Amino acid sequence: MSLDTAPDSPVRLPFEPLQKTNSVINEPPLVRGLLIGAALAFLSLFLLLPLLSVFVEALRKGLGAYFAAFGDPETLEAIKLTVIAALIAVPLNLVFGLSAAWAITKFEFRGKQFLITLIDLPFSVSPVVAGLVFVLIFGAQGWAQPWFGENVGRVLFSTPGIVLATVFVTFPFIARELIPLMQEQGTEDEQAALSLGATGWQTFTRVTLPNIKWALLYGVLLCNARAMGEFGAVSVVSGHIRGLTNTLPLHIEILYNEYQFVSAFAVASLLALLAMVTLALKSFLEWRYADQLAATRRH
Repeated sequence: MSLDTAPDSPVRLPFEPLQKTNSVINEPPLVRGLLIGAALAFLSLFLLLPLLSVFVEALRKGLGAYFAAFGDPETLEAIKLTVIAALIAVPLNLVFGLSAAWAITKFEFRGKQFLITLIDLPFSVSPVVAGLVFVLIFGAQGWAQPWFGENVGRVLFSTPGIVLATVFVTFPFIARELIPLMQEQGTEDEQAALSLGATGWQTFTRVTLPNIKWALLYGVLLCNARAMGEFGAVSVVSGHIRGLTNTLPLHIEILYNEYQFVSAFAVASLLALLAMVTLALKSFLEWRYADQLAATRRH
């Protein structure tokens, strides 16, 4: 039997993959239009419209009433406490996220999968439940309160409790941004640096950190936005003491319940602006450093 083939009939080897079709690209214009329209309608209805309504309600009585809402001493204290909680929680999560990602991606050890599961825990546990856990630990009948009360001071209904709750709900963001990237990059670069005589700190600062800096920045941005906007866990541990333990989300709830709608939406616009700035900064970095971001994902 002849094995000759026609010159213009290429033979496909058994291990050669089939060519991918571009059926998605060649969808009929009507189908593409419907899908794009549905996506835009969904985003407009559930994202853009609520966001726009916040600013419309905040400015309903003019700029004077809008800026007057920020002159209230209780609002200023809420802003101050929110910033303090974020300034403490984000650096703590930065250290934890780097340490956890380094341990998970660079070493093999028992309990590795369990550690990954613990990192994901705040994603699956309700923030209210997390707050109740801190109440059980540091409450009046909590097992840790006697020692903390004598040596540290009150935890619940004070700034330390708010910081603890904020750290708990936000600590996965940085670690989860770093772990996939560091797993993809492997350990070859670090091993090469160590073999050339670099110390552990030199390897981290000159090899690892430059490769993960953009993912690290993304994680910090997301962590900061969530820290400033956290409501559930902070609500449980704060005690809602006006002018003392109310963060911005808690203060917004009080203003709204007291029918001070302009003030409530004016303060809410700060959190909305924070989300918009976070998104804009993330998009700018992706656009400005697109080549470097792609390079960090090639190994």
